[in-house]
Amino acid sequence: MADMGQIRLAGNPDICVTLRRSARARRLSLRISQLDGRVTLTLPKSVPEREGRAFLESKENWLRGHLSRQGAPVSVALGSRIPIEGALHQIVAGQGRSIRRVDGVLHVPGDPDRVAARVQGWLKTLARDRLAEASDRYSARLGRPYSRLTLRDTRSRWGSCTSDGGLMYSWRLILGHADVLDYVAAHEVAHLRHMNHSAQFWAEVEHLYGDWRSARKWLKDHGNELHRYRFDA
Repeated sequence: MADMGQIRLAGNPDICVTLRRSARARRLSLRISQLDGRVTLTLPKSVPEREGRAFLESKENWLRGHLSRQGAPVSVALGSRIPIEGALHQIVAGQGRSIRRVDGVLHVPGDPDRVAARVQGWLKTLARDRLAEASDRYSARLGRPYSRLTLRDTRSRWGSCTSDGGLMYSWRLILGHADVLDYVAAHEVAHLRHMNHSAQFWAEVEHLYGDWRSARKWLKDHGNELHRYRFDA
């Protein structure tokens, strides 16, 4: 088991570092997630925290350089900007009870401390609507129904299809372009017929969606950027 904590490295911007103590670690190590830019400092049990802080400060220039190239994490709050269906939207305080999206602005009413949670819930609902519509459309075209649709915040894959016809998607697809979301839906629906990535499978994807190559390349080149947005503040 490992003990967890947090260290904040002050600067422009501040960097939040997860402090991980591990009985198995033999030396201090610093890791940046390639998916979402999260920074983890691992310390052996016997190393005091002040030594870990000193090590972190000695690596600050290296750390900031890597994060700037990768894209800094974005904490969702009033004033921040997030992509929705591929277009950047600014989050502002709203009126009434419901979130409204108008001309590149997301109006979020209520307690400012609840903005991240409310926006995440709104995005998940929108993602479910879009993914259900696309899955229904491609499933009808394929002539095979799916058994259920679930959303998760997966880091290793954008979607999956189970042997009993269950479709799973990352809700973060709603942050990307609509054609990319459509491609992932077609990809997973095609697995209802071909539970592999054979030539027949890719031909089925092309039959359902059309030329899938540019959407697949976008996910490979830019998909990690969708994990930059933090809703756990």
